[in-house]
Amino acid sequence: MDYNINKDGYYGDFGGAYIPEILYANVEELRERYLEILDDPAFRMEFDQLLRDYVGRPSPLYFAARLSEKYGARIYLKREDLNHTGAHKINNTIGQILLARRMGKTRIIAETGAGQHGVASATVCALMGMKCIVYMGETDIARQQLNVKKMEMLGAEVRPVTSGNKTLKDATNEAIRDWCCHPADTHYIIGSVVGPHPYPDMVARFQSVISEEIKKQLVEHEGRDYPDYLVACVGGGSNAAGTFYHYLNDERVKLIAAEAAGLGIDTEKTAATIRRGRKGVIHGSYTLVMQTEDGQIVEPYSVSAGLDYPGIGPLHANLASKGRAEVLAVTDDEALAAALELTRLEGIIPALESAHALGVFGQKKFRKEEVVVLTISGRGDKDMDTYIERYSQMGIL
Repeated sequence: MDYNINKDGYYGDFGGAYIPEILYANVEELRERYLEILDDPAFRMEFDQLLRDYVGRPSPLYFAARLSEKYGARIYLKREDLNHTGAHKINNTIGQILLARRMGKTRIIAETGAGQHGVASATVCALMGMKCIVYMGETDIARQQLNVKKMEMLGAEVRPVTSGNKTLKDATNEAIRDWCCHPADTHYIIGSVVGPHPYPDMVARFQSVISEEIKKQLVEHEGRDYPDYLVACVGGGSNAAGTFYHYLNDERVKLIAAEAAGLGIDTEKTAATIRRGRKGVIHGSYTLVMQTEDGQIVEPYSVSAGLDYPGIGPLHANLASKGRAEVLAVTDDEALAAALELTRLEGIIPALESAHALGVFGQKKFRKEEVVVLTISGRGDKDMDTYIERYSQMGIL
């Protein structure tokens, strides 16, 4: 079975472009041109050079000896936390800013939850001398102040969003409204594998550098170019898409997606979209959505600002529905415990999003000879206030 996107912009039943008429010309132009631009040798050369010299790629594939000893497997960490700006998000924003420039756009908008995509967007706009407006929910602004100040220092305008739960979904709504008002000169840098086609495929292609490097690095470490398991957290799902991309159709490799259970998948305080979602349309894509019986969006919850999205990228909806990916729901408490464990065992403080991927080790048993690659999608600097608050409550700090 082929798990890649088809010519109509669908992954199995999921995907497509459900957009207002005013955006049709923009999205259609993007759909018609993105593959031609991405395949242009001059584009590839500039993209690869910036990933190398500006982002600092390749990111290391680190054998976590103490974590491996504890969980009885050969565990490697793909260190996206070591990228410039501290997460995988920069891979995509570099690609999209180069694309926007080639399409003659002069104004960039973005949405952000945890702030990492906002910082990455502001960074590439500073690099290219473009105007940048970042929409961010007031709830997220309060818990991610460090990233807000970084964006402002980089010259971006951070626009607070006061509707709904004041988190990622609402920031995305406002960014789309902005795009509808400024279709001619504006490019919307979507931060994950969500939104109307071609965004899910385009973002996955930019993030696929992660799995491209894993293949090469595993040959050096293990003498083969594939692991037994790949593990990544999913909110919208861009770091997981990049981690899985070159292995989607390699059945030797088992895929594990960790989503945010919040206080538990049986509670109303959860962001376990794949487990709790039903088919529907959100932000221009037909996918799995947390919704009521009459189709109203259910507000998601997670301790992680980057995982509380009520939808999921159509790539991941398809992988889950076809049984290609195993989906595990990791609670706030499990993620906090996993973050502390990695910090104490390996000296690496992960982002709260990545901590959900690490929570998989508390739920699933692996064999000693199995090679497990887990993507640390971001570093924990931005989450220190949350860590301090939660660990202080537990008497740890």
